[in-house]
Amino acid sequence: MHSSDRDRVVLATVVFAVLFSQLLLYPGVGTLVEVLGADETTSAFAATELDASMWFLVAEFAAYVAFVGVWGLASDVTGRRTPFIVAGALAGAVGYAALAAVPAIGSIPFEGVLALRVFQGAMTIGAFSLTMTMLMDLEGGHGRNMGAAGIAIGLGAALGAPIGGQLTELDPLAPLLGAAVLLVCVGALVTRVDDRTPDSRRTARALLEGVRTRPTLSIPYAFGFVDRLTAGFFALVGTLYFQEAFGIGPAVTGLLLACFFAPFALLQYPMGALSDRIGRTVPIVVGSLCYGLGILAVGAAPSVATVAVAMVAVGVLGALVSPATMALVTDIAAESERGVAMAGFNIAGSLGFLGGFLIGGTVASTYGYDLAFLVVGSLEIVIALIAVPVFLRWSLGRNDHLDHGRI
Repeated sequence: MHSSDRDRVVLATVVFAVLFSQLLLYPGVGTLVEVLGADETTSAFAATELDASMWFLVAEFAAYVAFVGVWGLASDVTGRRTPFIVAGALAGAVGYAALAAVPAIGSIPFEGVLALRVFQGAMTIGAFSLTMTMLMDLEGGHGRNMGAAGIAIGLGAALGAPIGGQLTELDPLAPLLGAAVLLVCVGALVTRVDDRTPDSRRTARALLEGVRTRPTLSIPYAFGFVDRLTAGFFALVGTLYFQEAFGIGPAVTGLLLACFFAPFALLQYPMGALSDRIGRTVPIVVGSLCYGLGILAVGAAPSVATVAVAMVAVGVLGALVSPATMALVTDIAAESERGVAMAGFNIAGSLGFLGGFLIGGTVASTYGYDLAFLVVGSLEIVIALIAVPVFLRWSLGRNDHLDHGRI
């Protein structure tokens, strides 16, 4: 096996482990926040189970937004990735373990739990974003490399959700302990990969200026934002909706989430390779339009069986969009700016998750689940329609500054 192929597998495994550990918590998040001390009488962040769950998830992604750029900038400036990934993974493991210890301590208010969650998120995003950047550094085609990242993300979510549901049935704290162990393994595994960070180093100001002068990055960032918004929506609102509408528990909820994440994961690599051959326009624009319609279908499905079918369809469409969008970042960014460019993409994605939690949670609690599904599905459709003229100009102009010469 070529060293790049071997490293692609190892790095994809690291991405898988980070996402798997994150998704372990989602199916039982309502039960978990209760165990961690969410109480409407003592915290304004825990007026309802939905509110407490929303703020628990928001705290992590707020930290992602605040710190992912710091990790990317530090990596590009120093010309190193591996030491930062190790540090982020091990510190993230400490954060998960500290959360698991909260019930034993018994005197930490829910605001303190949210502060621990912020620390854990700030550390974990370094390991996640920089591992994806190491995949960008590999040879072999941007679509293939981002397809490997995508299949790892999807598999981590697909397996993390159902296994997390099963672990929650055993003990609500078990997902936290499992996540801590996995991040320790991440810190050890990433040292087995060659650090291929480009040799050319630039100052922080020069790096930021280089990214700023590439406005075309706003296109994959916008799609990354809305795609992650839908994922955040399903993680919080979808989870609670399935349980309330169909009377199911965390275990079955995890299986429903897996109906999305399984095809989303398994098709990432071939869809990424497909975008290398046919360009990015069809996978991103047409895929996003259909993806938005699929979300509307999930909200309209009348039974668990039809929800499962709709979730599978949405997963297939998500697999079409995701690797092409990430590959577009690599197409546009200069080699020496990849850490910052991918950090920007993950900032957009984290803001999307926050939007999914906040917009979806607020609309669902105020106006009901039906309108929440309508709003989120429509956003995916609208962003695709807005982007059509830009992709048409690119396709007609065939801008040579892009790495593949095509979108």
